[in-house]
Amino acid sequence: MKPAAIETFFNTLKAANPQPVTELEYTSVFELLVAVLLSAQATDVGVNKATQRLFAVAHSPQAILDLGLEGLESHIKTIGLYHSKARHLLQTCEILLAQHGGEVPRTREALEALPGVGRKTANVVLNSAFGEPTMAVDTHIFRVSNRTGLAPGKTPLAVELKLLKRVPPAYRVDAHHWLILHGRYVCKARTPLCHTCNVSHCCDYALKAQGKPPRP
Repeated sequence: MKPAAIETFFNTLKAANPQPVTELEYTSVFELLVAVLLSAQATDVGVNKATQRLFAVAHSPQAILDLGLEGLESHIKTIGLYHSKARHLLQTCEILLAQHGGEVPRTREALEALPGVGRKTANVVLNSAFGEPTMAVDTHIFRVSNRTGLAPGKTPLAVELKLLKRVPPAYRVDAHHWLILHGRYVCKARTPLCHTCNVSHCCDYALKAQGKPPRP
């Protein structure tokens, strides 16, 4: 995808959804961290159902520690990998209290030092909570970036780094939300909805399917 097409691509997505947000439900930075930590290999809908139960009784590091392992697991057992996620979350709460005064740190290094928090999770927190122009490359963003020609890459990190170079600065803070939502609801894995896609005129995949050359 050429620079002019990239500008049109994001301008179109912005026009359709000027203020995109994550579909994870939270009321604090800590709750966002918990939700993202639980979201690996799980849907946002499933995570929201679990966190509604959890946050009703525990929405701080100390309150979650007070639940203990079995208590925490009872609230999140509907989520995949809940045994390991519960252990990681308890360990994370201990570190937050011991090293950060119970607050979620604002640096990538400190976030990635928390158990169960990888680069993608750190990127989500930095972006959604602190407004950093990061790219949290999940399966949706990876697929959309490669399929459209926006930022082709063989690994999530390669796609992330290319997105940071190719996405115009004006769109960078919101770009990962637009791409996730686009991949989740339009540019689906098995059956992309090209016939209803409002950015198909910018997309290398759609243009190729129509026998047209990529936009200049």
